Amino acid sequence: MPEGVQRGGTAFAAALPDGRRILLPIRVLPGAGDRAVASLIVNQASFAVLDALADMLADALRPLAPSVIVAVPTLGLPLAEGIARRLGHARMVPLGTSRKFWYDDALSEPLNSITTPEQAKRLYIDPRMLPLVKNGRVAVVDDVLSSGSSMRSALRVLRHAGVVPVAIAVAMLQGEAWRAPITEEAGGCPVLGAIATPLLKNGSEGWEAA
Repeated sequence: MPEGVQRGGTAFAAALPDGRRILLPIRVLPGAGDRAVASLIVNQASFAVLDALADMLADALRPLAPSVIVAVPTLGLPLAEGIARRLGHARMVPLGTSRKFWYDDALSEPLNSITTPEQAKRLYIDPRMLPLVKNGRVAVVDDVLSSGSSMRSALRVLRHAGVVPVAIAVAMLQGEAWRAPITEEAGGCPVLGAIATPLLKNGSEGWEAA
């Protein structure tokens, strides 16, 4: 199966680093009927797919020797757990959007994403997790990097905690809109992805790379 739009324009066959393909549904972006994305929702994928993504990202991160994996909610959580286990870690550090009474607002940032543009949330790190990330080699894990807004919030939360990550790892790099804001926010921090997919536009023959 070649990479690209498949099945009458309803799915996109994305290439994994080992040459396998994963068939992703095409989702039209809200308010933009002529633009769409290939959609990966890791907690709806099979365990085999989740395991393959975690394997690949753990292998990519291993040379960077991260000592702690920080997970961006919500869909970064299952992927981050799998990566942390494969790297031999005893735990991971999840960021959260539910404010507990002992949280510190100074350790939070506004949060939104391309898939939930209207939901106003904040992203927090539990102050009790700070000893795990301070002076550690932190890798930040999420499911998809698209606009970069969620990851920017995560990087800013970590900056409030005095942490500069050694790597960012995601299951899918979606388009290129994320590159400039994440480069600005993370500097020279490497960005690793198991899958890369283009943003899609509705052309004369159906969906095609934008």
